[in-house]
Amino acid sequence: MSTLRRARCQFKAHPLTLDAVIAAAVLLCMISSAFAAPDGDHGVDWGARPPNAPSLLLMVLAAAALVLRRRSALAVLAATGTFALIECVTGDPRAPVAMTTVIALYTVASTTDRATTWRVGLLTMTVLTAAAMLAGPLPWYAQENVALVAWTGIGATAGDAVRSHRAFVQAIRERAERAERTREEEARRRVAEERLRIARELHDVVAHHIALVNVQAGVVAHVMDRRPDQAKEALAHVREASRSALDELRATVGLLRQSDDPAAPTEPASGLGRLDELAGTFRNAGLPVQVARADQDTELPAAVDLAAYRIVQEALTNAQKHAGTGAKAEVSVVRVGPNIEVTVLDDGAGATGATGTGGGHGLLGMRERVTALGGTLTTGPRYGGGFRVHAILPVQTRAGAERKPV
Repeated sequence: MSTLRRARCQFKAHPLTLDAVIAAAVLLCMISSAFAAPDGDHGVDWGARPPNAPSLLLMVLAAAALVLRRRSALAVLAATGTFALIECVTGDPRAPVAMTTVIALYTVASTTDRATTWRVGLLTMTVLTAAAMLAGPLPWYAQENVALVAWTGIGATAGDAVRSHRAFVQAIRERAERAERTREEEARRRVAEERLRIARELHDVVAHHIALVNVQAGVVAHVMDRRPDQAKEALAHVREASRSALDELRATVGLLRQSDDPAAPTEPASGLGRLDELAGTFRNAGLPVQVARADQDTELPAAVDLAAYRIVQEALTNAQKHAGTGAKAEVSVVRVGPNIEVTVLDDGAGATGATGTGGGHGLLGMRERVTALGGTLTTGPRYGGGFRVHAILPVQTRAGAERKPV
């Protein structure tokens, strides 16, 4: 079996060699058929009808033309057809040379389109059959003449079937390759989305808590000597903020665990249910925050709940860092029809230019969250000073967003 496989590989690598072998086999068959008389007294009578020299020459020339059948199929068909036509008119027997024409017609049919096959096949069949019936030495109704119709039809049909099969296999292969490319592109897209989502989570968690730690550390440094009690309180807030940061980082990094790792939360637990707790951390850091809710205790999907919480967190963090001393903030959560609207306002004098045009990724992350859920986000300075963040989030989200909260 391995020997046959190696031979097939050799012939595929050297198609001209394969065509030479086929041409030699066809020549051997034609010569054998020319020496045989099928209607002898005891069946086939070998040697009873030796071919003449012109017939042998035509057989050799026609077989030699088959060596080039892959390079120029139509030219080889024309050459072998001409040799067969000469043999039909002048020689006896006539059929062996037509064997090369059948093979050449098969090659044309297997390498061209169906319309060309029909035209060339009908022309070849008509010319050879008409020449044999009208100008040949045998009666027009002889079976040798009728056999020309059958053999040329078989050659054209077989070639067309092979061409159709190759086209079908090629279409399946291309479809499989296209599907594989699509799967790879989809996998890369999902990986990129997951990386972006985790980067947003890490940014929101770290930026919020580190900003609080920074503020409280400044308070400790300012009042350490004069008011140690206030310094202890500020240090307690630092400890609480750092603990919260570690808990949320642990939950976020838990998303990266493999399926066989120890059990970990699959998504952060933050949501609007912790809004008062979030506002309290900023009040402890020195930013007065008022919270107003008119969402009628709406049960939000996990994706929307987390996004709304992160938007409030990021907006208050920006206000803490950029609004300036003495600024106040207001947070409102309102249910308006099919949407939930989240608004964060501050009246700080330092908001313009700092929050809106900073080099961080806070506003960009908020916009990406809202866009992923099909909502809208509006940010910008307020008239008279301060900054405004307004997000409209749909209560009902797409299935993909619900499965992968952003």
